[in-house]
Amino acid sequence: MMGRLIQRWVVQRSRPLAISGSLCVSALVVIGVGAFSGVFQPASGESGRVPAGSTAPAAPASPAAAHAAATSFRQIILPDLLIVSPSGITSDQLTRLNKISGVRNMIAFDGAEIKAGGRPVSVIGVNPAQFRSWVPLQTASDQPFWTALASGEFVAATTARTSLGLHAGASYRLTGATSQTVRFGAAASLGIEGVDLLVDTKLSAELGLVHRVAALISAPGVNLTRLTAEVKTVLGPSGKIVSLRQQELPVTKAANQFPTTYLQLFQDSAAKYCPGLSWTVLAAIGQIESADGTNDGPSPAGALGPMQFEPATWAVWGIDGFGQTGPPNIMNPYDAVPSAARMLCADGAAGGGASLSAAIFDYNHANWYVSEVLSLAAEYAQDYS
Repeated sequence: MMGRLIQRWVVQRSRPLAISGSLCVSALVVIGVGAFSGVFQPASGESGRVPAGSTAPAAPASPAAAHAAATSFRQIILPDLLIVSPSGITSDQLTRLNKISGVRNMIAFDGAEIKAGGRPVSVIGVNPAQFRSWVPLQTASDQPFWTALASGEFVAATTARTSLGLHAGASYRLTGATSQTVRFGAAASLGIEGVDLLVDTKLSAELGLVHRVAALISAPGVNLTRLTAEVKTVLGPSGKIVSLRQQELPVTKAANQFPTTYLQLFQDSAAKYCPGLSWTVLAAIGQIESADGTNDGPSPAGALGPMQFEPATWAVWGIDGFGQTGPPNIMNPYDAVPSAARMLCADGAAGGGASLSAAIFDYNHANWYVSEVLSLAAEYAQDYS
């Protein structure tokens, strides 16, 4: 949900940590897994056993604490801005950012480039219970992933697990300010391009990641130009800001005949395929499900595409949108968004009120999901009125 717009910023910590080599710090993207050759070997070979005399894995959190973090997920928060402060965001800056009119949610986290099995990897350090709401829905719903992270294990982006050859249950040496041998727990799509690994805040401090190097801000009802200007005033000239709002659609051969942004696609799909349904509902669902095509799946349940249809559901409701021909394509936003509008309409969404809520519930069977869609839709309506 955040990744494709993030630029690569590498900065040096003003006082390098006392480790071999320099510790480079990135906002989020430091060095992608594509730069690696070979595989990332566990601390003691494929078995994951820790060699004699090495640092033992840190004691995991209690099962009760891990369970609490894994079940605390209640909502999806959609970021509007990624901000980066190379030397770390200060407490005063956080306070001032939170006071900007319209800022609804904000989360800061640590980050750095460290060594893993002798190879450079980009790592961010987060509070699992808090960060969980900021990732794609399919990952936020992955209970084992968050249980592992809350238990003191490290987790990885799906691409990093493949490129680094990580094996669940094996232990690997992570080297920053200190060298820690840590068990690998799970992998999932993070929605943050270039981030290889996630660790919890305790391990982040032990590894010496730069404290609060970056933050995400959610202020969906605020004019983006004004929001960016106010944030820039707080951060100062060294701060970096990336807008994560309103992505462009893929270019097609007949691009001039189609909406060119997701905003236009949601508006046109509602008007054409479900008159009476507010486009803001489609926009909210598209953001929550895939961050406008940033995470197309598959989800743990097998859902695919920008509107996250399960294949069996797609077989019933999938259509060619905007005059296209050929089999409806679950991955094509010009098919997926109109199909979602058609399905919602059949469930009574155009009637508004309780009928709209019931239709949204049928789309994803959770009361919190209905509340989040309606809340975000109202904010879109305010922002684009």
